[in-house]
Amino acid sequence: MNIQASTRSFRETDAPVLVVAVFKDEKADGGILQELDNLTGGVVASVIDGEELKGKDGETAFLHLAPNENLKANRLLLVGVGDKAEYNAQKVGQLAGTAARFCRSKSIKSFSLVPRFEGDATEVAQIAATGAILSLFELDKYRTKDKEERTIDGFTLVIENGDEKAIKKGLERGQIIADSMNFTRDLSNEPGNYLPPAEMADRAQKMAGEVGLKCQVLEEADCEKLGMGSFLSVGAGSEQPSKFIILRYEPANRKASNKDLVALVGKGITFDTGGISLKPGENMDAMKYDMTGGGTVMGAMRAIALLKPSVPVLGIIAAAENMPDGKATKPGDIVTAMNGKTIEVLNTDAEGRLVLADAVAYAAKEGATHIVDMATLTGAVIIALGDVHTAILGTDQEWVDEIINSGKEMGERFWQLPLDKEYFELIKSPIADIKNIGTGRKAGTIVGAAFIAEFAGETKWAHLDIAGTAWHDDAKPYRSKGPSGVAIRTLVNLVEKRSNS
Repeated sequence: MNIQASTRSFRETDAPVLVVAVFKDEKADGGILQELDNLTGGVVASVIDGEELKGKDGETAFLHLAPNENLKANRLLLVGVGDKAEYNAQKVGQLAGTAARFCRSKSIKSFSLVPRFEGDATEVAQIAATGAILSLFELDKYRTKDKEERTIDGFTLVIENGDEKAIKKGLERGQIIADSMNFTRDLSNEPGNYLPPAEMADRAQKMAGEVGLKCQVLEEADCEKLGMGSFLSVGAGSEQPSKFIILRYEPANRKASNKDLVALVGKGITFDTGGISLKPGENMDAMKYDMTGGGTVMGAMRAIALLKPSVPVLGIIAAAENMPDGKATKPGDIVTAMNGKTIEVLNTDAEGRLVLADAVAYAAKEGATHIVDMATLTGAVIIALGDVHTAILGTDQEWVDEIINSGKEMGERFWQLPLDKEYFELIKSPIADIKNIGTGRKAGTIVGAAFIAEFAGETKWAHLDIAGTAWHDDAKPYRSKGPSGVAIRTLVNLVEKRSNS
């Protein structure tokens, strides 16, 4: 998408459609709306006074305009953005997304956007670019008819008298982040037969080559030599070989005083039947998205490579397919992870924590100073937090707070759950060091995190359970239903803030 910056008057921007934000219950009696009303011969006031547009979130009014030598656009799209007091930078992203989807629906190739937000120009531009690009993602990749073929060539962000250099910087950053999020969303939408672990590894290698990352793929024999019995147990019942994917970002501008190594670790279960502890058939098709934690790592690493922070980052994706057959791990089996801990596998459908155990242990062994893992780990988190907040837990409060605050800056919400020592009692096994599920249905999300924490050692560690936020069940005016790309913005911001500090 070609995205331009303009610091001139909205009247001069050369696009067929001018998009303007309208606040809830706002009248055309001042500012830009009054100016537009004068330019259009009272049409704007007529629409607002007639309550065709009340300014509620996502409302639109589309107006064809008579030729006017003082206004280059021949159409006007008014988009409601809600209460002015609640209007923030994130709402600019929703505004841009709503505008892009609306214009595409009318086969309009480009538009000019007037966000009417007074804030940091780089931030506003970044969020506007991200919102527009994310809005155009659709689920119809494999349709042969009724497929959305229309496209948007680009848009112009209009911030009158703004800093054009800062705006352009934000637009470039926003495009990198949005393209990386859509990369992840495409992975999450892939059916299991199109994205087995080997294909996920191939896509990681291809992406790494394009953006300058180092990529190493450990085969099952390599993992066996490293003692990754926990990881290997999950794919034992599948015809598809498991792959342990390692991405490395090494900055050219690393500061000698900065000894950080941030590790991003993701669950990459390309399809999850539950194994011998077989899931119910209803809605099992959704388990193609069980690799979203790994996909999130890939998307975040792509953006990091292009944005070039000064902190090295290690990305690890534990990719496997969880299937039942004669070789599959059985409930009651004992496996040994690479850090030597023995695990009683009581439920083969609690497999995400098994692959993350070795992945987190590997990151710690590689010298990571900070680890954050992410996974569509538990159904319990959906019951607790729905699709609004991502659960976060960790062993280092400062690191957890850093992630939460990074999310707030990027408009992503995290809710911390406790991880007291009593929860670790729930995963004690009478015949092994630990077991992979707790007692009954108590604290399911917390128990899953407690299990993974056993493999982080002394490293600062946090866990994101994205099971409720990685997929949107419904569409909005500014986005389609389907994979969300959650946490990528937060992780990129997190790394950059550590780089700047």
